[in-house]
Amino acid sequence: MSLYSVLSPLLFTLDAEKAHKLSIMGLKMGVLKSAPSTHDPVLQTSVFGLSFPSPIGLSAGYDKNGDVLDALLGLGFGFVEAGSVTPKPQPGNPKPRVFRLREDKAVINRLGFNNEGLDVAASNFAAPRRAGIVGANLGANKESEDRIGDYVTGLKRLAPLADYVTVNISSPNTPGLRALQGKGELEDLLGRLMQARQDIPPVGKPVPLLLKIAPDLTDEDKSDIAEVALQSKLDGLIISNTTITRPDDLRNHQRTEVGGLSGRPLKALSLNLLKDMRIATAGEIPLVGVGGISSAEDAYERILAGASLVQFYSAMVYEGPYLAVKMAEGLAGLLRADGYKSVADAVGAGNPL
Repeated sequence: MSLYSVLSPLLFTLDAEKAHKLSIMGLKMGVLKSAPSTHDPVLQTSVFGLSFPSPIGLSAGYDKNGDVLDALLGLGFGFVEAGSVTPKPQPGNPKPRVFRLREDKAVINRLGFNNEGLDVAASNFAAPRRAGIVGANLGANKESEDRIGDYVTGLKRLAPLADYVTVNISSPNTPGLRALQGKGELEDLLGRLMQARQDIPPVGKPVPLLLKIAPDLTDEDKSDIAEVALQSKLDGLIISNTTITRPDDLRNHQRTEVGGLSGRPLKALSLNLLKDMRIATAGEIPLVGVGGISSAEDAYERILAGASLVQFYSAMVYEGPYLAVKMAEGLAGLLRADGYKSVADAVGAGNPL
């Protein structure tokens, strides 16, 4: 019996956000043992110029400020993404704002980019940590008069300290933020970011820049995002953020809470968007699959659909902190069983261009 199986009933008696803070505290205190640091060689892959020991990563949202990067890298992830970080600290939306839908293996949140700001995040990213790839996820302050400027500020500050940077314009919990996914706004955003990136040390080796998009997109939105991403030479797309839609088969009584839905009910929506964006970008831009991934089979399905990397977070609420280890072992077996010698060989095999 695992420690998590013993403690999880206790954690589920707590408010979801309090349980989350308790888990961060536990990681800071070293309560969890580190997982083995070696991965099956079949899982090694190179994406946007970085070498990943495994394609399985932790998505942004868990470690808002980069408080426990070292400890998270010790849980068996191939990479860890922290944030979203905004230039100025902000408290986020009123509580309660996180809801566990246990029957649905889902979470609804309306946190609103609660974080301690760039100064704290920069200090955390600069702190010593074990070897491993870490990404910084950027947000914009709710009251900002220049949200694109916020992303530029965040990029300049965290790019020298992270292995890659993600621009999150798809959270549903900051009013008007998703408007930056429109064609004109996105051209302006990526244009300013690409220009700013030129001057960030080390000059000549620009940090990979990724864009995280919403699952609730029209066909026109998908086409516009693909066009701008290709024109801008974006390094990667993360597909996808939480959804504002609600499947009809949700059972938990909290299903009507306002916010972004993540976890198992997001799986089909995110998977279909991934397939669409692979076609729309002609396979020219690496894709990161996230949303409803909770098993090795889910990760493999996303890779076959076109994802070079995968991420999860909500699944840990239900499956425990060492899910990445279990998922990596299972994924390696699935790849080998189908005759693939690497993750890269399997990317898009089930969704040919």
